[in-house]
Amino acid sequence: MDALGRAVVRFLRAAKAQIAFAIISLSIAFGKSGVASRVVHPLVRSQIHRAGWRLLPMTTFLAFALGLVIIGQTITLLTRVGIQSYVGVVMVSIVVRELGPLAVALLVLARVGTAYVIELGTARALGEVEALEALGIDPIHYLVVPRVVGLALSVFSLTVYFILAALASGYLFAFLQDVPLRPAEYFRQIAEALTAKDFVLLGLKSLGFGGIIATITCFQGLAQPMRLEDVAGATTRAVVQSMVGCVLLDAATIGVSLVR
Repeated sequence: MDALGRAVVRFLRAAKAQIAFAIISLSIAFGKSGVASRVVHPLVRSQIHRAGWRLLPMTTFLAFALGLVIIGQTITLLTRVGIQSYVGVVMVSIVVRELGPLAVALLVLARVGTAYVIELGTARALGEVEALEALGIDPIHYLVVPRVVGLALSVFSLTVYFILAALASGYLFAFLQDVPLRPAEYFRQIAEALTAKDFVLLGLKSLGFGGIIATITCFQGLAQPMRLEDVAGATTRAVVQSMVGCVLLDAATIGVSLVR
């Protein structure tokens, strides 16, 4: 019980510090939205290219793989038991609401989020952050805001792309298995199962996942002085805390989606 209590206290302290860091980042993002735009806007576009465009091949592979393995098998099974009329509901529940946003968030965390911690942690250990402050440059505005905005937009875009590719590849597998389900009927069921709440929650969830990953990884890299040997531990903490944050946000959106 004593160890559990200490773990809870550590978690609450870390959550408090990260929430404060997120609030500071948001206030700087809105308060200095017009400051040094010729410098910040290219940085945002660079992060979108890094976390979005460069991950398209991996996202495509993951979407087609999961579509063929999971979605195609699900469609085939529902057809065999004679309940193919529920294909749209199942696809929306599995792919649109849960699988798509979480899969993309984990991919971005593994490929980009960990790199953020390493880059910022190394810069902090080598004194580059203090050098920016000595030059009168706000490190949050220059280093954090472009990453948060770029990563949030990238996760949102990749999630939409992932869902479309997964749904298409899933039906392709079902078609190859001679499932008696026409494409028009398949997409009609999906369209009927979607609601306005699904689109809103999908946008909020995907943007929230990107914001959580960027905020936590930047926090672990910048929030405290560190040595080069501390970067590996900060990266591990960032990955674990980002996953916990995404799961908590996902649980919250599930609760909202269940409210009629």
